[in-house]
Amino acid sequence: MKLYQKLNAKIYCTFLSIALLCVGLKGFTQQMPVLGIASPLSRDSIIHAAGFKYINESVSSMLSPSLSEEAFDANLKKIKSAKTKVLSCNVFFPGNIKIAGPDVNTEQVLTYADKVLFRANRAGVKYVILGSSSARSIPQGYDKEKAKSDFVKICSELAKLADKHKVIIALENLQSSETNFINTVKDAADIVRKVNNPAFGLNADIFHMMRENESPDEIVKAAKQLVFCEVAEKEKRSLPGVMKDDFKPYFEALKQIDYHGYLFIEGKIENPETEIPFAFTYLTRQLKEVYK
Repeated sequence: MKLYQKLNAKIYCTFLSIALLCVGLKGFTQQMPVLGIASPLSRDSIIHAAGFKYINESVSSMLSPSLSEEAFDANLKKIKSAKTKVLSCNVFFPGNIKIAGPDVNTEQVLTYADKVLFRANRAGVKYVILGSSSARSIPQGYDKEKAKSDFVKICSELAKLADKHKVIIALENLQSSETNFINTVKDAADIVRKVNNPAFGLNADIFHMMRENESPDEIVKAAKQLVFCEVAEKEKRSLPGVMKDDFKPYFEALKQIDYHGYLFIEGKIENPETEIPFAFTYLTRQLKEVYK
């Protein structure tokens, strides 16, 4: 009986030690963000071989209402057979459909968006990225506060459509050389807070943050709004590793808020066969240095 009790006690201590070790390890390591890349689906094999599990396509190529049902069905087959999952699509609105400023046709915007989000749901696309620099640019001298107030209203309606179709819209900060409206994570996060809908979140683009000299601290401040993240090198928007940019200050901010969502590369690709695999290795190494 004493031997049995000793064995039980030993087994209990062993399991307790393992449990404490696991807790300890969890305290010292955090799950890293999941890497994806923005690229045409035609590069699926290269992207998958490089180690990426997710790809970002464009609304115009995959989901646009201007595509016939036959063309959209063909896209669905491509998406289904791809090795990497099409998780997101960017360039939500074309430049001829205004979403900010005095020339917004609300009915046109919502009719277009409803079809895009409906197709996104059918395609298994979880995120639609709201960058759309031309569509959201406002006339020079236009009242920015009015533009923001009106933009919050229309984004609130877009959020309702996204919720209906079980898709998340991610509002992206864009540098001032591309648009004169919502150029920082700080401004984009403010819009998201005011919309106040889980189907409408923030996409913090680190490339645009660097171009606008925006502090990584703004990521920390926008922790509750952040649902997506993008990155590219500052000078030429090249893939990570081409110019050897250091993204670790921004990754430190992501770690601080325990962000382990999606981190997508969105940059110019000159040599996909070499740049895509190297970008995956380069970013993974920097993330591991931070999320250790």
